[in-house]
Amino acid sequence: MRKRPAVLSFLAVTLFAIGQPMAQAQSANGAGTSTQSQTQSNTPPAQTAPPAASSSSVQVISTYHRPSAREKFRSYAFDSFGPYAFAGSAVAGAVMQAESPSKLQSGSPPDWGQGWDSYGVRVASNFGINLITQSSRYTMGTIFREDTIYYRCECSGFTHRLEHALISTVTARKGEDGHRVFSFPALSAPYAGTEAAALLWYPNRFDAMDGFRMGNYNLALQAAYNVALEFVWGGPHTFLGRHHVPIVSSAAGMGPKN
Repeated sequence: MRKRPAVLSFLAVTLFAIGQPMAQAQSANGAGTSTQSQTQSNTPPAQTAPPAASSSSVQVISTYHRPSAREKFRSYAFDSFGPYAFAGSAVAGAVMQAESPSKLQSGSPPDWGQGWDSYGVRVASNFGINLITQSSRYTMGTIFREDTIYYRCECSGFTHRLEHALISTVTARKGEDGHRVFSFPALSAPYAGTEAAALLWYPNRFDAMDGFRMGNYNLALQAAYNVALEFVWGGPHTFLGRHHVPIVSSAAGMGPKN
């Protein structure tokens, strides 16, 4: 029984002897770390190069939600049969009604004459052009696997928002990340609508060149339509507001490519 206290005393002394150098080593390391930290704290941080894209842009791109078939149809229905489609057709019909190609004839085309009946024909014609335009845009967008829905800008400032609306006229979203690309469907759809009008229901003297000429005006009308979606009311597009890309990343094409 007397050996047990002796053994315990021996173990205690041994552990103390082993632990003492370790404690000194840790103390030395700690002092070095403290000295290094003080030295580092006195050294000014090196300037780093600005990232290629801001963190806010990366966060917005990473939260992009690719629309479902139901969301696409809802957006197509609004663009084709919504209030902007009727208002735009009515305004365009009034402008065509007031045009004067010559002193003897008025209206565009003059073959349709004047009066409320002629105005109704012009409104119906513009509505048909817009319907074919939107149908072509969404159909070709599906073929090219592009998201042609208009997304309101998350940016602030009139100039940036206007730039976003105009750029969106000839661009679309693509891929799971929703990066912005030049869109053939968005560019060609306005010309598809006017070519159909020139070759199907306009007077026989109109041909494909007239359809192309009218397509330039239709493209400008689509840009004005996007401006209305941006500044007036976004319709069903608004519910996707949290997934919109800022104008900086849209214009600079900062999203990754497929």
